[in-house]
Amino acid sequence: MENFSKPQIHLGEHSPEDPRLGRLFGRSVDERNPPRAVILGFPSDQGIRRGGGPVGASAAPQAIRNHLYRFTPDGQNPGFADLVAQTQDLGDLIISGDVDQDQELLGIILARILKQGAVAVILGGGHETSYGHFLGYAHAGKNVSILNWDAHAGVRDAKDGLATSESAFRQALLHASESCRRYTVAGLQPHNAASSHLDFISNRNGRYFWKRALTSQQIDEVYSGKSVGEGNLMVSLDLDAVDLAHAPGVASPSLDGLSAELWLQAAQKAGKCPRVTSCDVVELNPLLDPDRRTARLAALAVWRFLAGLAERY
Repeated sequence: MENFSKPQIHLGEHSPEDPRLGRLFGRSVDERNPPRAVILGFPSDQGIRRGGGPVGASAAPQAIRNHLYRFTPDGQNPGFADLVAQTQDLGDLIISGDVDQDQELLGIILARILKQGAVAVILGGGHETSYGHFLGYAHAGKNVSILNWDAHAGVRDAKDGLATSESAFRQALLHASESCRRYTVAGLQPHNAASSHLDFISNRNGRYFWKRALTSQQIDEVYSGKSVGEGNLMVSLDLDAVDLAHAPGVASPSLDGLSAELWLQAAQKAGKCPRVTSCDVVELNPLLDPDRRTARLAALAVWRFLAGLAERY
């Protein structure tokens, strides 16, 4: 597509007995067989820059693919390889650097994907990605509830009138379309959540879950219960919710964040949940990730999401 640049990944040689995702993506997609899932990158960190944070997240989609493409299909899940073959990677959206304009373009393209019935996976980028993600539903005329796995509430006011990576969900809740029917954030840290932000969420019938309360059972219940509303559900996976031992390569690392195990469970449950129609993975900063552990975790979260999605069919 003209709005996208194709990823440049060098896979090397692997035998047919040792397949890698990078050689499977899109193999079964053609004019008669539309994709079941679509991957696209949103290489923006201007929202982080506006908020005064460290830039570098624009390189995240490429860094995630560097690992994701080299993973193998899940040999325990017979439908996984078939799903990957029916998953189309469009590449990275060509952005202008104007946050609002780029979010609008992301929304327009996502609306087409959602109307076609494919599940969208967006590789951010800063958390400004999620407002463009939401705009896909607004442009498609679809109502949606939002579930954000995050150490922060994500509902700050615009800074000097300009949207940032920390204002995405306030913007969604206040959007004129009223497409956002409920907002839930899980993984909150008390030292990152102002009472005014919690009030803003509660006053709009939203929910929040503290990191200390999240267990494996609680994560399952978040997806199966009505605390996240009804109908379409978009999920945002912010890497700064994860403990810095596993995810140091983010703008705001968590000293006491979620374990990698719980984080990956949240990603796989998102894929498996039939209500989830799209997902984003955001806030990876490769410049702050010298040993690439955060990038690998982000890629594994996408892999786990796809594994969960394969279980739906």
